[in-house]
Amino acid sequence: MSYRFLMTGGGTGGHIFPALAVARLLRERGHDVLFAGTPEGMEARLAPEAGFRMEFIRIGGFNRAGLRKQARTALQLPVSIGAAILMMGRWRPDAVFSMGGYVAGPVALAAVLRRVPLIVMEPNAVPGVTNRRLASFVYRALVGFEATKRWFPPGQVELTGVPIREEFFRTPPKAGGPFTLLITGGSRGSRTLNRASSESWPLFRSARIPIRIIHQCGMNDTEDFARQFAASGLEGEVVPFIRDMPGAFAQADLVLGRSGAGSVGEIAAAGMASILVPFPFAADDHQRKNAEAFVDAGAARMILDRDLTGERLFREVEDLRQNPSEREIMRERVRRFARPEAAERAAEVLEEAAARKKVRKL
Repeated sequence: MSYRFLMTGGGTGGHIFPALAVARLLRERGHDVLFAGTPEGMEARLAPEAGFRMEFIRIGGFNRAGLRKQARTALQLPVSIGAAILMMGRWRPDAVFSMGGYVAGPVALAAVLRRVPLIVMEPNAVPGVTNRRLASFVYRALVGFEATKRWFPPGQVELTGVPIREEFFRTPPKAGGPFTLLITGGSRGSRTLNRASSESWPLFRSARIPIRIIHQCGMNDTEDFARQFAASGLEGEVVPFIRDMPGAFAQADLVLGRSGAGSVGEIAAAGMASILVPFPFAADDHQRKNAEAFVDAGAARMILDRDLTGERLFREVEDLRQNPSEREIMRERVRRFARPEAAERAAEVLEEAAARKKVRKL
């Protein structure tokens, strides 16, 4: 039987990529999928590029927003919920899948009000505000960490891991060539990582270390940053966005990046050695908690954002470059966090919820 599903959650790649992984499976199984997001979020581009229909809701965020933005969001909320209810009336989904993020709030609330089964994916160690407030209303909560289960009703929560594209699980180990460092501040880049990276270039150059750097720097000032890197004399490239991240992983010996749920999920799936730099302003400091879970397992190293300088980056990378055995231990231990069946399990739960909804109607 074919069902209709509504997917929501967005803003960053960490929200949209897992949702796309589930949506692709649902489409392969013959179901119809609609995405709900904001015009400003990455979902506005990535969902249509993947061949999915997209409808928009206008809503801002509360967390760490100024008073003016919070007031504007509060005024938008009733209108956004109304728009989500109308969207569901047109689409008539059999179940709703939410990855969190501020756009998910109105859609998830509309699902509760319309009594449409709501399945939430909470990929972080600490749930976001939307998922915390809706915890008692979910059909099922799928979580990425064992510790996250305590935030949801016992019979409605399941540890599945984060849905990750299959390509990451098939990433081959790097074979030969110079030691390669992949730097990525996430889908939007990171000023801290960009600054520390540029500060480290003369240190690598003066030490005559055979290193290649691939740096995803974000869309701002890419041309100037790329010119500075070219002038450094180091091997590698600076790009605004990496579309084929599994391919970039296959070229890398070490990853330096943020610790959002999507990023650490991809690192685990590909079995990468990494240095994690948590974004300090993430909601409820969840990126630090994600990174700490990896560090406690011996699966990664962590540098706090305030401590990341070019000198610190140089020292940590050089230490790991000279210790291939530690990198191998990281790769072995980080794979324990990988759950290759996460997307399939999410699709199964959505189908189960949709089937039950159909039965109740009969």
